[in-house]
Amino acid sequence: MFDKYIIDPATLRNTGPADAPTGFAFESKLGYYRGLGLSMIEELNVSVDGETLPRDAVRFDEGNGPISLDEMETAFDRRWPFGTPATILVSREGGFPKGAHTLGLVQKLRVSYLPFPSFNTDEKQVDFA
Repeated sequence: MFDKYIIDPATLRNTGPADAPTGFAFESKLGYYRGLGLSMIEELNVSVDGETLPRDAVRFDEGNGPISLDEMETAFDRRWPFGTPATILVSREGGFPKGAHTLGLVQKLRVSYLPFPSFNTDEKQVDFA
C-alpha cells in the first residue's frame, strides 16, 4: 500500500571522504500503516542493481543513533513511527556508483496480528551524479 514511498531517492548520498566514499545513505519510510518497535523489523534488505548487499553492512537510524540489524532485534525501547523518515546507512567501498542504477529496499516486518511476515518492497531508478 505504502511501498512506493519507502525509498526517497532525493536523499541518496555517499558517506565518508568525498574522494573515497566508504558507503552510502538514504531516507526511508515504513511501508506499514502504523509505527513499529524496531525489534519487530526483521530485515532491511538493500540492493543495488538487483544485488542484495550483506546484512552486516546495513545500519538503521530513526533519529536516536545508528544501530545494526542485529542490535535492532533487542531494541525494545525504540520505535519507527509511521510517516517518519529514517536513515538507512550502508557500508560499501566506493559508495553508491555514479550513473543510472536501481536502488532497492525490502522491509520484512513482524506484525502482531498477522500469522506471516509482511514484506514491503520499493525500487527506484536513480541517476546518481
